[in-house]
This record gives sequence, structure tokens and C-alpha cells, in this order.
Amino acid sequence: MTFRTASRALAAATAALALTLVTGCTGDEAAGNDPERVDVVAGFYPLQFLAERIGGNAVAVTNLARPGAEPHDLELNPRQVGQIIDAELIVFLHGFQPAVDEAIEQHGGDHAFDVAEVEPLLDATAGGHDHDHGDDHDHSDEKSDGAKDPHVWLDPTRLATIGDKLAERLGAVDPDHADEYTQRAGALRTELEKLDTEFTEGLKTCQRREIVVSHTAFGYLAQRYQLEQIGITGLSPEDEPSPQRLATVTEEAREHGATTIFFETLVSPKVAETIAREVGAQTAVLDPLEGLSAEGGGQDYLSVMRTNLQTLRTALSCS
Repeated sequence: MTFRTASRALAAATAALALTLVTGCTGDEAAGNDPERVDVVAGFYPLQFLAERIGGNAVAVTNLARPGAEPHDLELNPRQVGQIIDAELIVFLHGFQPAVDEAIEQHGGDHAFDVAEVEPLLDATAGGHDHDHGDDHDHSDEKSDGAKDPHVWLDPTRLATIGDKLAERLGAVDPDHADEYTQRAGALRTELEKLDTEFTEGLKTCQRREIVVSHTAFGYLAQRYQLEQIGITGLSPEDEPSPQRLATVTEEAREHGATTIFFETLVSPKVAETIAREVGAQTAVLDPLEGLSAEGGGQDYLSVMRTNLQTLRTALSCS
């Protein structure tokens, strides 16, 4: 056993013992550690995807958000707090999951990596529709009040930059594999740049450029590919739109000849279906990739993004 392996095993045992003393007998085991691999905790799916692709077999990645669950409102159980305590690296996005932010503030120490510090976050209204029909519309639900849009991963080029920085952080934790992390981050960047090209070419010539979405999660995608999002609700998918907002979105959908109203895999489609009936449109899934569905089906970030591209091309009548 190497010195690094022995010290990590001792640290894991100490953290597990400390957690047991704090939480008592909960019925859950404290997070386990593999002394041969770097223990990484990811706040939600896109960060898990990055850590697994860049870390490879040298890391063991735990996703705090279970498949099929909306990650915004995650509540941590004692075992998950133990995983944060035990982790050698925590990959999270500050402001996206308040419970994770709080746990990191209490237990994260210097082993937390906030991806929001790599790529400056856009304002919540970025990528929104540029209204040119006067001031008689109520756009109060669209105001950001200084809020930032956390959905940075929907721009593949920004995700690639985050991946480069994650490789650096992993290399600092585990210098023996630093070159491997850098190489894998470079390979992933190549894949993400290819995806970016596919989106750029695929959405270059479309009859419409407005996308009506259930919540304003697509600002980065809209900005990157010259689309305009019209959000039924704001940044939180659980927000209930006001009657005025529903009326405004319905009118704008009619104005722009929207043939599709988009909803998401992890939230109810009822509001989108209501607007679609009003304007004679259909509904379709546009996935913000906050998490994979419970079924999974062997999908990953790249495959879901390509499905999104085909969905957009059909809805916007792209040639």
C-alpha cells in the first residue's frame, strides 16, 4: 500500500467515524471509499457526466441527485452528507441546489469545485425574446431581478471549458494521473466541439427561431445558436405562471406561428399542453439535461443533446 493510499484510507475512516458520531444510528451506511480511486461527488447529472468522462477509471463518482428527480429541490439525507464529507472533490454549481451549497459551506472545506466560477453565468433573461410589439404586454414574469441562469451546460463549448478546469482540479488531487485527466478532457472537448458544429449547422436555416419552453432553462443554447426563448415560467420549473403570463405566451406563440410547445422530462406537461391546445400546436420534449430520466435507456449528455437538436429542427422547420 502506497503512502497516498494509506493516508486516504485513514482519512476516509476518520470521516466515517466523525459522521457516525454526529448523526448517530441512522440505518444508512456512511459513504464508502475506494482507496485506489479519487472519490468525486457531483451535484447533478451534467457534472457527473464530466467527472466520469474526464476521470475515467481513476475516479469513483457519486451523483447526489437520483435519476428521474428534479435536482433543484434536492434534500440531502445523512448518508449523502457523509459522501460530501468523505469526498476528495465535490463538483457543484453554486446557487442551483441550495441544500448542496449549505452542506459544502459546512463540510466542503477546500475540496469543492464550483463550476460557476469557471464560466460566468448569464442573466436569467439572456436568450429571451426581443419584443417589438409595444408595451401593452405583461412581461413581469420574465424579469430577472439580478438572477443568474445556471444552465451553463446547454452550451457545449462552455461545458468543454469547465471540463478543462475540472481536469486541472483532478490533477491537483491526484498528480499521478494528471496527464490522463488532461488527455481525456481534450478528447471530450473534441466531442463537444463536434456537437457544437452539428447544432450550428443544423439550426443555421430555419423558418422560425422562437422556442416556447416550459421554463427559461435554454438561455445558453438560445444565445449560442441565435434562437429566442419564450418561457412560460422563469428559472424554476415549479413556478406557476400567472394568468397574464399564460395569455402573453399564448399570444406570442400565435404571433410567431409556433407549431410546437416544449415541455421537459422531469416536470408536468400540463401547462404546455394547455397553450398548445389554444394555438393549435403540438407538444414535444426539449430536455434541459438537469438529470436523466429514471429509465435512462443508455442515454448520456451527448445523445440527449442530439435528440434535442433533431426535435428543434423539426419544430422550427429547419432545412
